[in-house]
Formats: sequence, structure tokens, C-alpha cells
Amino acid sequence: MVDFWFDPACPWAWMTSRWITEVEAIRDIDVRWHVMSLAVLNEGRDLPESYLAAMADAWAAVRVVVAASELHGPEVVKPLYDALGTRRHPGGRTDTAAIVAESLAEVGLPASLAEYGSTQEYDAALRASHQQAIDLVGDEVGTPVVAINGVGFFGPVITPAPKGDDAGRLWDGLALMTGVPGFYELKRTRTDGPRFD
Repeated sequence: MVDFWFDPACPWAWMTSRWITEVEAIRDIDVRWHVMSLAVLNEGRDLPESYLAAMADAWAAVRVVVAASELHGPEVVKPLYDALGTRRHPGGRTDTAAIVAESLAEVGLPASLAEYGSTQEYDAALRASHQQAIDLVGDEVGTPVVAINGVGFFGPVITPAPKGDDAGRLWDGLALMTGVPGFYELKRTRTDGPRFD
């Protein structure tokens, strides 16, 4: 079983989600999609004003995804994420309210779900989902979090998202690593931003 945690605002989670979607087509895996929140992760941290503004904006989409899941079932999470992310990341848009409204319409969900973006009604469910990811990987990470059979890691952080055999090989390597007790981390400095090729 594969679990994938994302924040719709995160371009790196978006890149990894494109990869894992490719992997689903070429490997025998079943992915369960969950939210985590960069806004929750960064609560109480001393951050630059510009990042604080981005975190304030990030609440809306993640809250709407959680409300949609709670009210319409977990099967709507991935299509709604796809619609939100396509507009925000390769689409380059930042008009969150319009992105949310258009995405709900594309997926066939009620427009009224957008109202949950500015309420805390489902924040307990959001925080619980977020905490599941943090419990697997610790709080010095971001999104995405990928877990294979309950063993989770932050990442992989990739750009551009591998396709075809390259996607499969990356998956095979990650699956091997998660099967090694005591394996914790691989990391190098990023020298490229997200490329939505």
C-alpha cells in the first residue's frame, strides 16, 4: 500500500505527484491520497513576511480538499488535487479563490465547498491527516511524504517528474530503500526549481 501526503500549494509535492501518478500506470500499486499542510507545519515558526503570506493563502485549498473528502468521500481527493494543482503549478496561477471554484466545477463537486476554505470546520480532520505524515517522518520536513507499507519518507523531491521506465526505476529504488530497516535519509542541495515539463 502506498500513501501520499501533499499540500496543494507545494510545487515539489506537485512534481512528485505527477511521478507517482505515472508509476500507478506501470507498476502494481494503489495510492491513497492524503493532505498535509505547510501552514500547520510552519505554525509558530519565525518566517519571512512573504512566506507567512503564502502560508495564510495555503489554508484555503487544503481546507477545501479536506471538506470535499469528509463530505463526498476520499475518492474525490486525487481528482480535486489534480484540478487545483494543474491551475496553480504548470498554470502558474495564484488566484486561489478562482482556482478553487474552477477546480470544484471541473470535478463536479458543489461550488458551496469553497466556503470551507475560510472556516475551521474541518481543521481537526486536516490536522489529523497532517499528523499521520509527521508521525512517519518527523517535523523537520515538508511535502510530499510518501509511505510504502507504512514506512514513510519526505520526498522524493524531483524535477522534472520522471516518465515511463525512468519513473518505474525511481519507484523500484524507493521501494527497495523502504524495505531496509534503519535506512533514514538521502539528500543533496537542489540546484534547479520545479520544471513542469
